[in-house]
Amino acid sequence: MSTPIDRRRFLKQSAAVGVAAAAGLSLSANAPDPPRDDGPWPPIAELDDPAFQPTTPYGDDQPNVILIRFGGGVRRLETIADAEHTYCPFIYHELYKRQGVLFPNMEIDSSPGIETSHGQGTLYLITGRYAHYADIDRRPFSDRFVPIVPTVFEYFRRAYQVPAHQALIINGEDRINEDFYTFSNCRPYGIQYRSTVLSLFRYKQFLLRDALDQDTRAGGTLLSAHERAQKQQKLIEMNNRDYRRDERGQIITNPVLDDFWRDWRSYYGTTGLVNPRKDRLLTALTLRALTRLRPRLLMINYQDPDYVHWGNRSFYTRAISIIDEGVREIHNAVQADEFYRDNTVFLIAPDCGRDSNRCMPVPYQHHFNSRSSREIFAVASGPGIVSGGATVERGRPHQQISLAGTVGKIMGFPTPHVDGGAWVLQEMFA
Repeated sequence: MSTPIDRRRFLKQSAAVGVAAAAGLSLSANAPDPPRDDGPWPPIAELDDPAFQPTTPYGDDQPNVILIRFGGGVRRLETIADAEHTYCPFIYHELYKRQGVLFPNMEIDSSPGIETSHGQGTLYLITGRYAHYADIDRRPFSDRFVPIVPTVFEYFRRAYQVPAHQALIINGEDRINEDFYTFSNCRPYGIQYRSTVLSLFRYKQFLLRDALDQDTRAGGTLLSAHERAQKQQKLIEMNNRDYRRDERGQIITNPVLDDFWRDWRSYYGTTGLVNPRKDRLLTALTLRALTRLRPRLLMINYQDPDYVHWGNRSFYTRAISIIDEGVREIHNAVQADEFYRDNTVFLIAPDCGRDSNRCMPVPYQHHFNSRSSREIFAVASGPGIVSGGATVERGRPHQQISLAGTVGKIMGFPTPHVDGGAWVLQEMFA
């Protein structure tokens, strides 16, 4: 751990890669690995100072990052293998072929204990380290995980004076446990540098809290005793699902997000029959968050391709298309907003791949940890990123965990706990 890297030196070292990639060339799969250059960084204090608060602002001219988890597990064949088979034409033709760069030979490590699933893949992406994750109480089929090292959000908020709502995760309604992957127990990071989450689960919690609060302020005249008891019990049940509380064991709330949810309620109401659902909901939340919360580091956890577990291939391919359409809407919103335009990098990577076993009743699983379930990809697009449809391959496959250090490189914060072998996807920089 030492001094910050000279960005000009870094870009000069990767210039040869950038020239070749910008011309639309594919780097040879047999090319040697480029020299590693992801430091040095200033030392991190060993002692945990609860009173420490960063004082360095994150300037408006510094880059924003939107990290899109192409969730639910997708294969290369239906996404980036070729134009003929892609169900995500915007990502393929616009973000990759016209504006960006593709890492087609990325993988999830096959070491024992490294599973190909959604919660694990999410944690690999945001921590930069593979690990075997187990439920906190060892319950089967319960993915209540705790990051073993800091997340990129913790690194970001410890390096810069950034409010929690500008280090934002937008999560799906079917993977509630992923709402709580917001901070590690790794000092000197942790809860005070956590990310903030928008999800339908959080909205429902807000509605219950707000209704009970208003009833209290009105002296208990807005709700009947039965309604009050029902809401109190429901809120207790929802709160009990939250296993990442503050130092006093209390549920973490955020007044800025409460205002966001009030605005959401005024537009969509409370029935759930008006607002979008599934991955379309995540896109709607993102579009509203961009204008009202102004996140600087944003992760979107799409998930709907996982419905192919039920055996209907169209569930899978249609879900890929819905994600693609959502990314198009978000990208257009970014380009129309002076705050984000020309200053926002998109990074897209799946949480895992999917099986290719045609002998299985449902040939699109991922829980068997097959080779194709570990084969993924990454697309990068934005200012400072190689453009023109470049593809980047090297002697060894790129690793999913490389995204965490890459986010740090783009935004200028150290990531000292990422895996030493993860590397940074430095070939993407123009």
